[in-house]
Amino acid sequence: MIIVMRPGSKQQEVNKVEQRLTELGFATHVIVGEEKTVIGAIGDKAALNSEGILNMPGVESMVPIKKPYKLVSRELKKNCSIITVGNIKIGGGNLVVMAGPCAVESEEQLMQAALAVKQAGATILRGGAFKPRTSPYAFQGMEEEGLKLLAKASQLTGMPIVTEAVDPRDVELVAQYADIIQIGARNMQNFRLLQEVGQTGKPVLLKRGMCATIEDWLMAAEYIMAGGSHDVILCERGIRTYETAVRNTLDLSAVPVVKELSHLPLIVDPSHATGYARYVAPLAKGAIAVGADGLMIEVHPDPSRALCDGPQSLTPEQFTALMRELRGLAEYIGVNLP
Repeated sequence: MIIVMRPGSKQQEVNKVEQRLTELGFATHVIVGEEKTVIGAIGDKAALNSEGILNMPGVESMVPIKKPYKLVSRELKKNCSIITVGNIKIGGGNLVVMAGPCAVESEEQLMQAALAVKQAGATILRGGAFKPRTSPYAFQGMEEEGLKLLAKASQLTGMPIVTEAVDPRDVELVAQYADIIQIGARNMQNFRLLQEVGQTGKPVLLKRGMCATIEDWLMAAEYIMAGGSHDVILCERGIRTYETAVRNTLDLSAVPVVKELSHLPLIVDPSHATGYARYVAPLAKGAIAVGADGLMIEVHPDPSRALCDGPQSLTPEQFTALMRELRGLAEYIGVNLP
């Protein structure tokens, strides 16, 4: 339910409505617009005394939210959300490029990658310290040592870091180092993990599950927002279909669909979508063209020696060339790529 306050309503009136909703068992989320303030009320609508709320000072109307996801829905918030990480803005016509190696392998490897992507124009450093792998015998990541190296690379380059949490028990540790906590595709519906990450209050990057519908994905985002973090970035990274020519099938149609349904920013990961470095550039351009708010791209100093996802990683030289092309495209369509 959305409670719409009258134009010019006083803060005291908003506070009293919010207090009353809380007493009735509702979680509330206040959104202040240029003309009006609205209060999202999430809970059992049977407990809502509609007449009593409508008669409170400053209340203009009440509007039901029809979608099963409430906080995520554009019904609740008409304008696109802009998430600020340091001095970087994600969403609202600002393109962000998150780049770096799939996994932190060593200090030398990470520092080379971080400096290279920074020089090319990336604004956020990506890198996995915890790596959930299909095989239990594959490289699982450097864990806390990897997080420390990411923090060191962040200090060296000035870039904030995004890294994955794979277990509720690790969330507190990851939150100590990460500027953005990533939830990977395999954990998109790990609801305990979503709740734990939401409670950190940190920005969260939520990847779409490999077999998830758009509604499944948005409901997962709802878990995070209901947990307390309202800074959620969605990431389309391809879904599993019958096609075997590429690793996954990148669903670029999801970008405009999600933009219609939700106010959250959405980026695209063409590296995991394709599994092959040679396809990353064309799909990165396609993602920007259909309205994505940014990209997540894997870059490794020597992909042939990578311990994780080498075939889909760009070299620093390839990434630099792609960034030049993306700037031209961004300028043409009228969006800002720093």
